[in-house]
Amino acid sequence: MDENNLPIWIPSAERVSNSNFTRYFSFLRTHFKKDFNNYDELYKWSINEIEEFWKSIWEYSRIIHAKSYETVLGKRIMPGAQWFGGSKLNFAENLLRYNDDRDAIISIRENHPTIRLTYKELYNLVAQCADGLKKFGVKKDDRVAGFVTNYPESVIAMLAATSLGAIWSSTSPDFGFDGVYDRFSQIEPKVLFANESYYYSGKQHSGLEKIEKLISRIPSIEKVILIKEFEDFKQANQSESISILTSNYIKFNDLLDNTSKIIEFEQVPFNHPVYIMYSSGTTGKPKCIVHGAGGTLLQHFKELHLHTDVKREDKISYYTTCGWMMWNWLVSGLQLGASVVLIDGSPVYPDNEILWKKIEEEQITIFGTSPKYLSSIEKSGLIPKDKCDLSKLKTILSTGSPLSEENFKWVYKNVKSDLQLSSISGGTDIISCFMLGCPILPVYSGEIQCRGLGMKVEAYDENGECVIDKKGELVCTEPFPSSPIYFWNDFENEKYMKAYFDRFPDAWHHGDFIKITKNGGVFVYGRSDATLNPGGVRIGTAEIYRIVESLDEVIDSLVVGQNWNNDVRVILFVVLKNGFKLDEIFVEKIKTKIRLSTTPRHVPTIIKQVDEIPHTISGKKVELAVTKILNGENVDNKEALANPASLEQFYKII
Repeated sequence: MDENNLPIWIPSAERVSNSNFTRYFSFLRTHFKKDFNNYDELYKWSINEIEEFWKSIWEYSRIIHAKSYETVLGKRIMPGAQWFGGSKLNFAENLLRYNDDRDAIISIRENHPTIRLTYKELYNLVAQCADGLKKFGVKKDDRVAGFVTNYPESVIAMLAATSLGAIWSSTSPDFGFDGVYDRFSQIEPKVLFANESYYYSGKQHSGLEKIEKLISRIPSIEKVILIKEFEDFKQANQSESISILTSNYIKFNDLLDNTSKIIEFEQVPFNHPVYIMYSSGTTGKPKCIVHGAGGTLLQHFKELHLHTDVKREDKISYYTTCGWMMWNWLVSGLQLGASVVLIDGSPVYPDNEILWKKIEEEQITIFGTSPKYLSSIEKSGLIPKDKCDLSKLKTILSTGSPLSEENFKWVYKNVKSDLQLSSISGGTDIISCFMLGCPILPVYSGEIQCRGLGMKVEAYDENGECVIDKKGELVCTEPFPSSPIYFWNDFENEKYMKAYFDRFPDAWHHGDFIKITKNGGVFVYGRSDATLNPGGVRIGTAEIYRIVESLDEVIDSLVVGQNWNNDVRVILFVVLKNGFKLDEIFVEKIKTKIRLSTTPRHVPTIIKQVDEIPHTISGKKVELAVTKILNGENVDNKEALANPASLEQFYKII
């Protein structure tokens, strides 16, 4: 941020006084004799006295536990930190702490009516599901997998599995077979929840063929619980027969065919596995990242309650699939008693107003999306505030890629002038955020508001020195409870160490370029492992995307480096709106805008028009796979892509 810039949004005095942060300040004064006047003071304490800080979160969150901890942090080292040693708890028990008639889940999906579940109904359904799984022999440490859409059944299944001490892992049905197989075959699940079919963009997609193939290829799967596209799962035994039912299959409603209303929550150590997540797998077999129950609970509580200011009266939604960590993050909103709004289907079907209409209809207060979605709405010409009543919307969250200054300005001009636009950044690796929003701080265009409490995030230069107001590698130099406990089947910890501690042995190296401002805000410049190095100058790809995608003619873009004459040449690919073609005049326009906005080194050597840009299932641009193609290397795993056929066009460019 330029120091002469003014904030684009400042929280009102009323919003600050009513924030959960203000309550937390009061709690610290009363219980820890700490008196902080602002976020900066609090943040410095949280990263310097990390044991005391995380102890305060344990107490303030009122985490449900069967046994308290003996030590907050065994050794202050990375990797190998042991958090809250001696404690025992259950993940699902904390998410099901409420048992009343408030809405717990509101499910919005294509082609079907909205479903609502109260906290009491959710608890009872989880009890029935857990009882059904127990009868199938599911127990502590077993893996339960979900090849599922963002339906209530997925949440019920996850909570039932984790209530038993089992480990949950999910992907979405739009994954290709190889992508699902590469993930689930590694973890060998005992039970698979899977959708029989689902709707997207008005079309019905069957999952039966992929399900049958998974069963034949993964011998560990003993039972498949089939989820129908729509049925009243509050009433067991109402579903129609499904053609492939055999002794290995059971319908979701039949799994609930019992009267159980009590959940016997299996108490496990703080670091007991709760989730297995996956790396993108775009350049090889996905890594299986294992996250602990306690660390996930405390980190998500801190981020949702404090940084996102979630309260019981809130309705929070994030447009996500069950294959992205934002689903896990969203569902943790249940531990705060908020209403979690699940959205499944296309974000622009039957028209591009649909999500904004749902925000109005359901009076959603916190809505999460991606820069790609916001940019697509902007380029469509839609002005949401003119079409929908967004008066209840108080926060928009965005992640998946850096949110540009243009995105910020568009939101405040066309969505709502008085809301917190909270760009957040972290990853599957930590199932949470390094940098995110803060409801008591101002918002500046293009800038993430702050580093997360308890996360000692720094920017390192090439020599491993901390820099301020300069671009560097994102590192975290103190342990944090949501770091992965290990990788599945990584017995010597070799993959884990290589992934995060290869470059800086004493600091978590995340692989993003960032700049930390003097004011404590953060700019993100994209993945450093996709860094462009023309003439030895390191360039983050996000710097180019921000400029190119601000052009009205450009829908999407991808920039990569190709090895050329003992150097690297920058190649930019663009997708243009219908009716536009990439002629010499437009090429020069792009180059001039990049040159004037950055440096001559940023200007691409070649600019090409393509039909579409490859993205992962979660919407991230796939730079490394295209880089491999242009450099004559093989791309091993295309199934992790939402549109794998898009790679074919790049082979013709070599």
